Amino acid sequence: MQIGNKPCRIYGEAHAEYLLLQMTGEHELQSMESEVTAIAQSAHRFLFAAIPVESWNDALSPWEAPAVWGKQGFGGNAADTLRFLTEQVIPTLKQQFDLPENVKIILGGYSLAGLFALWASTQTDLFYGVAAASPSVWFPGWMEFEQQHPIQAQRVYLSLGDKEERTKNTVMAAVGDNIRTLHSRLTERGTDCTLEWNSGGHFKDADLRTAKAFRWVMEEHT
Repeated sequence: MQIGNKPCRIYGEAHAEYLLLQMTGEHELQSMESEVTAIAQSAHRFLFAAIPVESWNDALSPWEAPAVWGKQGFGGNAADTLRFLTEQVIPTLKQQFDLPENVKIILGGYSLAGLFALWASTQTDLFYGVAAASPSVWFPGWMEFEQQHPIQAQRVYLSLGDKEERTKNTVMAAVGDNIRTLHSRLTERGTDCTLEWNSGGHFKDADLRTAKAFRWVMEEHT
């Protein structure tokens, strides 16, 4: 379905109780089917939209930052991406699929898209939950920013591969400590939050890890 200038992939059903949104890169589209199949193991009714981004590093980074690996830096265009979600994607989907006015919106994603979901929920209380699988919480300045602008979502799922912090890249090696700190912070503030450790590095089972994140946010926790 074309929304604005973006061809979005839509799965799930109309009148759903949850609206799941994920910013996706070209590299993720081939595993979308398996991700949605895994999400559908949940008993909840959902509508899922995969929204493509052209320049991953620019569209999903909250502010500019120099390259951390390779040559490509970060353009800091997350605010434009969030505006596109709130002004075009969400209203269009609500109308097109007859979603209830109070539909619970969960923003999720993997890696930098996971960071984008966390950052977006510091900007608005529109998102009921955040499904952040292996989010790039090593991003320069993120932890200080979140301290000043707390995440507003009611439910937050965080995960990391247990080998991700074992890297010679000093910026990215902070990911483990940062995610533990973020989890404690959210828990102390009373957010319904979990931190799950997956076996392996960053590039293992991204689709299934993301599905698990969305599923957790939809489930009831006691």
